[in-house]
Amino acid sequence: MQAGVPRDLLEAALSVAGNAYAPYSNFRVAAAVRDERGRIYPGVNVENSSYGLTVCAERAAVFNAVAHGARKIREVLVLALDSDEPIPPCGACLQVLSEFGDENLVIHMVSWRTGRVKTSTLGRLLPSRFSLGGRSKE
Repeated sequence: MQAGVPRDLLEAALSVAGNAYAPYSNFRVAAAVRDERGRIYPGVNVENSSYGLTVCAERAAVFNAVAHGARKIREVLVLALDSDEPIPPCGACLQVLSEFGDENLVIHMVSWRTGRVKTSTLGRLLPSRFSLGGRSKE
């Protein structure tokens, strides 16, 4: 892996990567998030035959963190197991991340196949976030 990828986040994502459930797309993803206290929570994508009920790895990781008491997410790693390119979180995942992070939330995107890495921020990937009242949380 290239420099700049937090080893602890990568190891957390790898520790659950084999549990990804993707029988329809064969596109497995694992993720890990770091909360405001430095605790790390992993997640994997879980597909469903009713596609709209599928949960992405990023949301699974955030929901895992929230279930354990986290209220702020500071950093995310998205590990694409079946892609040559790093992949960004989808729009739904970005919106969920915006509920628990600010525009400076760091998002690392990694391709397990090639080792390619991209790093961005929530503010760059989702510049006009939705929040109650129709105003951006910025």
